[in-house]
Amino acid sequence: MFGLEKPAGQQKPGRSGGLPKMASVGDFNVLSSSIPATKVELSVSCRNLLDRDTFSKSDPICVLYTQAIGNKEWREFGRTEVIDNTLNPDFVRKFIMDYFFEERENLRFDFYDVDSKSPNLSKHDFLGQMFCTLGEIVGSQGSRLEKPIVGIPGKKCGTVIVTAEELGCCRDSVLMQFCANKLDKKDFFGKSDPFLVFHRSNEDGSFTICHKTEVVKNTLNPVWQAFKISVRALCNGDYDRTIKVEVYDWDRDGSHDFIGEFTTSYRELSRGQSQFNVYEVINPKKKGRKKKYVNSGTVTLLSFLIETEVSFLDYIKGGTQINFTVAIDFTASNGNPSQPTSLHYMNPYQLNAYGMALRAVGEIIQDYDSDKMFPALGFGARLPPDGRVSHEFALNGNPQNPYCHGIDGVMEAYYRSLKSVQLYGPTNFAPVINHVARYAASVKDGSQYFVLLIITDGVISDMAQTKESIVNASKLPMSIIIVGVGPAEFDAMEELDGDVVRISSRGRFAERDIVQFVPFRDYIDRSGNHVLSMARLAKDVLAEIPEQFLSYMRVRGIKPSPAPPPYTPPIHVLQTQI
Repeated sequence: MFGLEKPAGQQKPGRSGGLPKMASVGDFNVLSSSIPATKVELSVSCRNLLDRDTFSKSDPICVLYTQAIGNKEWREFGRTEVIDNTLNPDFVRKFIMDYFFEERENLRFDFYDVDSKSPNLSKHDFLGQMFCTLGEIVGSQGSRLEKPIVGIPGKKCGTVIVTAEELGCCRDSVLMQFCANKLDKKDFFGKSDPFLVFHRSNEDGSFTICHKTEVVKNTLNPVWQAFKISVRALCNGDYDRTIKVEVYDWDRDGSHDFIGEFTTSYRELSRGQSQFNVYEVINPKKKGRKKKYVNSGTVTLLSFLIETEVSFLDYIKGGTQINFTVAIDFTASNGNPSQPTSLHYMNPYQLNAYGMALRAVGEIIQDYDSDKMFPALGFGARLPPDGRVSHEFALNGNPQNPYCHGIDGVMEAYYRSLKSVQLYGPTNFAPVINHVARYAASVKDGSQYFVLLIITDGVISDMAQTKESIVNASKLPMSIIIVGVGPAEFDAMEELDGDVVRISSRGRFAERDIVQFVPFRDYIDRSGNHVLSMARLAKDVLAEIPEQFLSYMRVRGIKPSPAPPPYTPPIHVLQTQI
């Protein structure tokens, strides 16, 4: 039946992305890269569509297309139902999409007037289309985007309103505790040292590890500590998906002995402590060998508590703005900008590494900044007219107002600066970090969050001052992304990225990890596909921002502002489906 052959929200399998650092348990990498940051539901309404029917009004349908990263090809994602005889449809069927802050998801909404039961779109009248990104919808006030429909020259095609709503199941975590009784004895001299390993099942029947408990030593009746896990990690939001739990006896040499296993589901576990949540631990090999085998012990759920987490999107929907500032390295080690060997070379046919890094990150962040005005700074250059060295100058030449309009404005100011300043040195980061920190220090109420992108070719000269600046900034609503371009050794930068050892200055440790460093050379696509290189870079450097953002809000006890009241369409039309 037309409009029903592909459910809205049906996703192509194998979509990857997500927050790689959300959790890790023991020596397992818990979250495989396929868990989305969250799922959002898109609702579509139109006003004043073109009327293509002679004796009645149009019978509209909306078809959503998505575009693969590094690929211009549009793929159909899903269709709404058809609504008869209206120019102001409020489509009932929603599109459910995976949302990743760190990815640019291009969307195209096409509208047709349906004239027959044929699923072939060419058999129906085209009413226009709208292009946007998923970030643009989510980043609009109240996550509600209103745009004109275009595509038919010389005609006003009406407007489309798309609203994004985060799905609740993605935000729940559960706190669970288990105990076991009469587990099989596996150790020769003592009792077993049992631990549990949880796996969620995948669409193809395989299993992915999602949690491992601690080991309880020398007992056949262990009580494990309560643990917290997101519902997304446990079952990807599908309450009936199989969860497999394996019981092992820990061995020092890593060759842990398998005691047995059982399966359950989120729905079963959510019944809490009851006779339904006492599980027989079965060892299939033993069961096959021994006729009198009953089980290898039992595992009992002691408690099950659901907690709803506030999410990054709650704050964005409540109006929190993300302010983006860029700082570019103008030191002499980049090479003469007029020479093709320079990292600042202005090639008329393709972006240089600075331009690629700036566009890759900026084009995603700009969706979350309503005025699209970005301060753009440079450091390490001699400025006209007197040749003084500056480590904090406005790329547009206006220190009172360093703002550029959109990423295109930043690029323009960057190219203009290259023609007017003299590359010099040294490479000092502290002044630009302190510049953004001054702004961040003036708004600590959660209404704004600042992201500073530093693009540099190399070795930092003011390490002690930069560490001090980062430790101070870790108390403020800001994150710092450093992209290293060119062939230099970036060992010192790794020290600033506090993933392994939290950064400190004069005995004070950073309150939270706010720096993400990546060398651009790790992302360059070998086939020369710059779109792919930029998408990979953006994905990696932006993946940590939502968690850094939330860590600031949590530490400060800042709750999201209530979202503006939902949009209620002024016209209600009788809706029919074919």
